[in-house]
Amino acid sequence: MKVLLVNGSAKEKGCTYTALAEAEAVLQQEGIQTEIAWLGAGALRDCIGCGQCNTKHPGCVFEEDCINEMIQKAKEADGFIFGTPVYYAHPSGRILSALDRMFYAGKSAFARKPGAAVASARRAGTTASIDVMNKYFTIAEMPVVSSSYWNMVHGTKPEEVKEDKEGLQVMRNLGRNMAWLLKCIEAGKQQGILAPENEYSSKTSFIRL
Repeated sequence: MKVLLVNGSAKEKGCTYTALAEAEAVLQQEGIQTEIAWLGAGALRDCIGCGQCNTKHPGCVFEEDCINEMIQKAKEADGFIFGTPVYYAHPSGRILSALDRMFYAGKSAFARKPGAAVASARRAGTTASIDVMNKYFTIAEMPVVSSSYWNMVHGTKPEEVKEDKEGLQVMRNLGRNMAWLLKCIEAGKQQGILAPENEYSSKTSFIRL
């Protein structure tokens, strides 16, 4: 079993990474393989709704950045933790662009796999950011993994995050809950419990002419 932790900060080893690393350490203690994947600091194109993903083109049509690589990593993962810094009371534009394109072009790589969102901030905006990111999980039929408090840490630099004792505790508990759920899913598979066959044919238009 493997968990992919995605760092949505432009800083590779900043506060968001510090939070993800705390959860990663516990996952490894629980026997879960991990990888922290950084989205980088360069330009990251937004989704333009072209509708070409997985029709005329496998994955996202834009290949100049890391999105298709991230989708491939997602296919090989069993669970996910997405981390974001908070600047103006919402997730970073970087992580939102990545999530839009990854879930449009690679939704099947995430479907029914556990997901969690982590936010890092100096002070506020964390719960709003987590709410936004959780919506990607719920539309992909992913179990949302929680912790003993909302998944957040506080600080303006990694050294301050390391002083946020409760925040780090939340990250460790998140790692434990993720490991527990992954093991439960694996045990269910071994007992022959299959994913439900859901319905997808109805598409309601809210425009009435």
